[in-house]
Amino acid sequence: MAPLNIHIKDVAFVTPSKTTPSSILSLSTLDNIPDHNSLCQTIHVYKSSQNHGAYTNDQIDPNPINVIKEALSKALFYYYPLSGRLVKHVDGKFRVHCNPNIGVPFVEAIANCNLSSLHYLDGSDTQVAKLFAFDLPSQDEESVKQYPLGFKVTKFLCGGFVLGMAVSHVVIDGCGASQFLRAIIEFASGRNEPSVKPVWERERLIGSFTKTPLPSPMDGPSVASSPYLPSKTLVHECFKVDDENIRRLKMSLIKEFDNNIIETTKENIIITSFESLAAYVWRSRVRALKLSYDGRTMLSVIVGIRRHLLDPPLPEGYYGNAIVDANVVLKVKELNEKPLSQVVKHIKESKKVAFTKEYIRNSINTFESTVEDFDVEGSGAFMSLTDWKHLGFLEKLDFRGNVLVNALPAPCNMFGSVGLCIFAPLSNIDSSMKGGVRVFVSLPNHAMPKFREEMEALRFIN
Repeated sequence: MAPLNIHIKDVAFVTPSKTTPSSILSLSTLDNIPDHNSLCQTIHVYKSSQNHGAYTNDQIDPNPINVIKEALSKALFYYYPLSGRLVKHVDGKFRVHCNPNIGVPFVEAIANCNLSSLHYLDGSDTQVAKLFAFDLPSQDEESVKQYPLGFKVTKFLCGGFVLGMAVSHVVIDGCGASQFLRAIIEFASGRNEPSVKPVWERERLIGSFTKTPLPSPMDGPSVASSPYLPSKTLVHECFKVDDENIRRLKMSLIKEFDNNIIETTKENIIITSFESLAAYVWRSRVRALKLSYDGRTMLSVIVGIRRHLLDPPLPEGYYGNAIVDANVVLKVKELNEKPLSQVVKHIKESKKVAFTKEYIRNSINTFESTVEDFDVEGSGAFMSLTDWKHLGFLEKLDFRGNVLVNALPAPCNMFGSVGLCIFAPLSNIDSSMKGGVRVFVSLPNHAMPKFREEMEALRFIN
């Protein structure tokens, strides 16, 4: 097989299809959290369908890149802030400078192979997937961050294509990115307007100054450290966990929980698949990094607050950041020696607190009043877990004669952080794996073999 070659054309800029306002838009407190100042890059793989019958008339452009550009332009009329520029003002807050003449950077590329030869990017070779992510190599990272949105579309000889989308986490979160992508596909399919109209209203999530902010969960001494960190070389891997392995893990934890509580205080505990795998992956990562035994480690589960958690609730179509953290802090010794079911219980309790209106409002006020002054990222003691299984990236978003078969995070920028772990649905390539989960992690090279060993051990849980 010939070596993979990708011909990349010059960057073009796509502007809204109709005139949009020139304005400066403020962002919410949650948008302005420092950790959100990154590009979230995703890759969406479209397999060519043999049935093009509905799309063969002469009035439809057969080139998917042209169709995507046109659909993007129409979507930007509704989502015009995404075609502006991010600017940090003297108060330290980001704002979006909207100008209808600026536009979204769009990169067109052509690959010299069929998508099937790359297994539709369903394998564990994340470095190949990285080739299809949006990037502007002529600019430094800080310059690229000024763009709220960027696209790269790569055509393949088979007729399929890969869409690489990059969105600024300052302006949009995962649910919002999925909503926006759906609008593009709807326009490409002939709709005249998106099924869900976007809502800005960032003032809804602006906090008030408080003299009693929530305490930082990792304040104080004894933060765990790893002998493998800091490291400039991270290894990115994807681990597939099928539905049966998750079911057996969950059942073993339920049995373990029942065996470790006093009958008179027995609770009706419902353990979810997410909580089971979250606890297992957290412990596996801590072991792989060989974190100092008496040090403290934190799991931060990203919790969505869109549905019924605010009073009044956020309107449908809101596409800004609507997430808070549910935090669990344990000593490494506790995490290793406690029954894993007890770790699950800690996760459940932290999520329960995070879903309360009081915690959400206190979190927003805390972010508005303080700047995070602890840095546990470089030590390996911090793990942020985000669940992409319900974002909708792999729902039926077919593109004319092409079928969506895979969607995954790109191993760069946000995914390139040692502290981040992503749970994502498995691709649609193998129907036998339905219900399973892909676990994306980044670790120092010397830590990855142990993590791999821990993940393989899932197959032998009874």
